[in-house]
Amino acid sequence: MKLILIFGPQAVGKMTVGQELAKITDLKLFHNHMTIDLVGHFFDYSTKEGKRLVHLFRQEIFEEASKSDMYGMIFTYVWAFNLQADWDYVNQVSQLVESRGGTVYYVELEADLEERLERNKSDNRLKHKPSKRDIEWSEADLKNSMDSYRLNSLDGEIQYSNYLKINNTNLDAQEVAKIIKQTFHF
Repeated sequence: MKLILIFGPQAVGKMTVGQELAKITDLKLFHNHMTIDLVGHFFDYSTKEGKRLVHLFRQEIFEEASKSDMYGMIFTYVWAFNLQADWDYVNQVSQLVESRGGTVYYVELEADLEERLERNKSDNRLKHKPSKRDIEWSEADLKNSMDSYRLNSLDGEIQYSNYLKINNTNLDAQEVAKIIKQTFHF
């Protein structure tokens, strides 16, 4: 199985790029809000219960997918590079897939803040992420996270093979998906 981990800050376009990549490959999209919004009906993601349940659902999906004959999966993730727990999580998921003979591909997206703020209000984002429909809250969360977390890597920080970093400020999701597909030969 192939696992394509698309990561970057909020509203950078991870899900939208994943949707486009899924259209032109046999990869299935598992965007991070599929579990966050599911659990959100019962527990806010910021609570220990919410985080625990999101983690459990994701873990079970990765377990089953890595054992299956599925061609591959795209997973989107907001990775805080200044949190060891996030590094540990990425390593744990990667090791699970690789321990079963799979390959992990790492795609980092970055875009200017102004572009991200525009994307935060896009119809596609709001359709697929109910928790982002409160634009005022979502925009404040996006901006506030920049004070606490470093959501893009530093040059040379990512040491994984199969790594690609794309500044998609001026690229649409279809272009980015084509770059990913061509780079990794999906």
